[in-house]
Amino acid sequence: MFEFDALFSSNMLLSAIGMVGFSLYVLNYTMLTARRISADQPLYFIINLSAASFVLIGLLNAFNLAAALIQVFWICVSLVGFAMRTKSEGTSRKTLRTL
Repeated sequence: MFEFDALFSSNMLLSAIGMVGFSLYVLNYTMLTARRISADQPLYFIINLSAASFVLIGLLNAFNLAAALIQVFWICVSLVGFAMRTKSEGTSRKTLRTL
């Protein structure tokens, strides 16, 4: 009986983590559409990275290869986008200091 309870709890936890990821995707897209956030901001990529990571963790409960691959894709895109935005912010700050 204990094993069933532990399994049930872990499945519920994984599902809850996946739902948090879904919520972050919706929040990020809503904020982008409402112009509360810009796709040029690193925060956009941080939220997207978090959402994809949480959904990927949630997939451990009921694995789906196609869904996992799209989450891995979004993680990679978010990491590259975040790196590009933070690098360009650093460059623009250095340029402003030299002026």
